[in-house]
Amino acid sequence: MQKKSRKVSSTRKKETQKQVYSELIRKSIAAALMIGLGNYVLLKVGNPLGPFLFAFGLLCVCVMGANLFTGKCGFLIEDKIKPLDLTLILIGNLVAGYLFGLLFSAADVGIMSVAQEKVATWNFDWSFFIRSIMCGVIMYLAVAAYRNDTKLGILFGVPLFILCGFQHCIANIVTLGVAHAFSWTIIICILGNFVGSLATWWFCHKK
Repeated sequence: MQKKSRKVSSTRKKETQKQVYSELIRKSIAAALMIGLGNYVLLKVGNPLGPFLFAFGLLCVCVMGANLFTGKCGFLIEDKIKPLDLTLILIGNLVAGYLFGLLFSAADVGIMSVAQEKVATWNFDWSFFIRSIMCGVIMYLAVAAYRNDTKLGILFGVPLFILCGFQHCIANIVTLGVAHAFSWTIIICILGNFVGSLATWWFCHKK
């Protein structure tokens, strides 16, 4: 009887774990779509209107409770997010983001050349890394502001990082998908976003 109960308990735990990870991936894909839509309109419209419309993407992520890597990594310690969960969120964002980029390019061929020109300006250097860090800083502050009942951090923060030329890894992977390209800069962009977000949390959180 004890063996049977243990097996049943173990099976239930596995099923629950599968449901948790399934939900996590599903919400990661949803976040990629939301950021992808924001990036699509940015490529389509450009400055100065595009950066402000892009804010719709992050606003939807926060309102809908979707899993966006750049919105989660700054709260890794505070929210006790498991490293494995954050990694799965990142993978879900990257894979889905690239695929959505391919889909957008098929729907609107005109934005492909815009994306390709943008990718051509990305260099694997310290400047790109620093701009990725600064995007991480703004992303943490924008989401933290939303958690404190104000959407102004998103509405002003998103246009700020775009107009300043800061680099957002999930937006960039969508751009790579639209351009049908790949760039190793995505690695330093991920690291920079992570460092910027977590460092800002460390400086700002109540000790």
